[in-house]
Amino acid sequence: MSNKHQRSAYPHLHPITTRWHDNDVYGHVNNVVYYNYFDSAVNSWLIEQGGLDIHQGEQIAFVVSSGCDYFAPIAFPEAIEIGVRVAKLGNSSVHYELAVFKAGVEEACAAGRFVHVFVERASNRSCAIPAGPRAALEKLLV
Repeated sequence: MSNKHQRSAYPHLHPITTRWHDNDVYGHVNNVVYYNYFDSAVNSWLIEQGGLDIHQGEQIAFVVSSGCDYFAPIAFPEAIEIGVRVAKLGNSSVHYELAVFKAGVEEACAAGRFVHVFVERASNRSCAIPAGPRAALEKLLV
């Protein structure tokens, strides 16, 4: 496996505990649940580190593109961590690269990506990434 999907390649690791309802009938976390994990990891960072106000703020971020590759299954009950890094930081958009790691394991079980576009809440038109979130995202830029 490439070094790009190693734990050490991600500047932020967001802990998550899998939940009972994450598993599907095959006994592992269903593929669509990974996107919830990615959203939670990124938005937690933007809120906690960047001061993004998802409820009342003038700017919000929309996911406009996403994808995920799966290498090994995870299942309830497992402690996992979502690796987060920024591959590209534009004026109004940010390209994230994410990975799912079992606790204590160096190799990723999955690698994902998505793009956020920041918009004005009132108009839904793209806008510059606000200063707080931009500063937080710069910390994750690789």
